[in-house]
Amino acid sequence: MLVNPLSGGVGPNAASEAAGIFADYALEAAIIALEGGQFDVQVQQALDAGPDALFVLAGDGTARAVASRAGPAGPLIAPLPGGTMNMLPRALYGTSDWKSALRQALEEGAEQSVAGGEVSDGRIRESFFCAAILGAPALWAPVREAVREGKFGLAWAYGRRALRRAFSGRLRFSLDGRADRRAEALVLISPMISKAIDEHAGLEAAVMNTADALQAFRLAAHAVFDGWRQDPAVTTRSIQQATVRARSRIPSVIDGEPVLLRHVIKVRFIRTAFRALVPNPPTRAEGV
Repeated sequence: MLVNPLSGGVGPNAASEAAGIFADYALEAAIIALEGGQFDVQVQQALDAGPDALFVLAGDGTARAVASRAGPAGPLIAPLPGGTMNMLPRALYGTSDWKSALRQALEEGAEQSVAGGEVSDGRIRESFFCAAILGAPALWAPVREAVREGKFGLAWAYGRRALRRAFSGRLRFSLDGRADRRAEALVLISPMISKAIDEHAGLEAAVMNTADALQAFRLAAHAVFDGWRQDPAVTTRSIQQATVRARSRIPSVIDGEPVLLRHVIKVRFIRTAFRALVPNPPTRAEGV
């Protein structure tokens, strides 16, 4: 088990609390506290040890990085909710309580192949297993989290910044090699999250178009408070790959982590990205 005690949802006593839970089961467990500057080495050592399962109690970025590095040939990955958004853990376990998720995995755990996607801008390559938001609406993700945490002053500041940048540029994109189209944003959703496509059919591509500031406010409100698919400015379809371009760098949120990408992006569907240890049957998320 890899533990990041500095992650927002973990805490300094997490390693000892996890050891107490493992002691209730007939298994051998090693718990490793991640240290600054040693992340890559510690993750690789954990994978090289050849465990049957590797639990990860850390933020969204760490969980995503470990699952991506393990791949389909690596051990079963159990990303526990230890971050802020916890997109992947909540999709797999349906809870934000890491202790409950850990016991569920130990008592009811079964292997599940997880599909996902990959975003590349020629400089960085990022995997995602829940959703990638590309374009100006990605700037609303911090607003949503600030509202959830009751930090309304911070939410207002983030909202003002998002509005200032919301109309600075539109995306030009091609889905599965078709003719270019333009949109305010493109959201790519994995089959694990999407209820609109069949499992392993591809990524759900949701195209967001806003014609004016009023529509932008409405779309932002949906993104913050409820399901955005019901908004008339959103259309969806299943795809295998996409190319996205813009005149400037593209704000993005990849599985809950903000990323500023270059102006040309390639996206592809990965049918089996990694193997997860999840309750049987797994709990599917209610959407992004």
